[in-house]
Amino acid sequence: MQALPESPRTQLSCWDPRECVGTPHCPPRCPMFVDKEGARVRVRAFRSFDRSPLIEMYVNFDRAHVAQGIPPATETRIEDWLSHLLEDGYNLIAERAGTVVGHAVYTPTSDPEPELAVFVTPEYHDHGIGSELCKHVIAHAAAAGHDAIVLDVERGNRRATHVYARLGFEVVRTHGFTQEMRLELTEAVAEQTQRPPADRNHDKDDV
Repeated sequence: MQALPESPRTQLSCWDPRECVGTPHCPPRCPMFVDKEGARVRVRAFRSFDRSPLIEMYVNFDRAHVAQGIPPATETRIEDWLSHLLEDGYNLIAERAGTVVGHAVYTPTSDPEPELAVFVTPEYHDHGIGSELCKHVIAHAAAAGHDAIVLDVERGNRRATHVYARLGFEVVRTHGFTQEMRLELTEAVAEQTQRPPADRNHDKDDV
């Protein structure tokens, strides 16, 4: 009997991605990285079979960590909200030990300056997963020819604002309790996020 190929969700890597120098066939940013606990995390494009586990992630999302009303509170509203993101945006997920623990999107893909949104299961905050997802969005958006990435963040969310600032985002507008930040996708920014892991190992600015 011929063995069935492994699905992307069940494949495990035994190699250390930090030593990878990349190939011409690699995506804009290496899909594998090691989080702050030493666990391997995989970031890849969303696929249709990810919908159910992603909805489950949001259904179980700790409401204490909700910002600006998202993710929504009920499963029906989560499904509707996610459908819009999947239809109009470029979506990425982060997997840790075969479980979806993060989601990032830039939307709409038709806009020269699409908006970034990133979510990580609260249990895995401060593991570096949110920063890595942001870097993937930047790398993919730059490769797709976008001019910039923008985002809205609550002014009181110092943790998120600090992460975005470390990635190069600058505050361009403040309105009410939120502020808009923008990152121009220059050649230097693209090169910084698209380098293979082996070239990033000793980069102290790589957060």
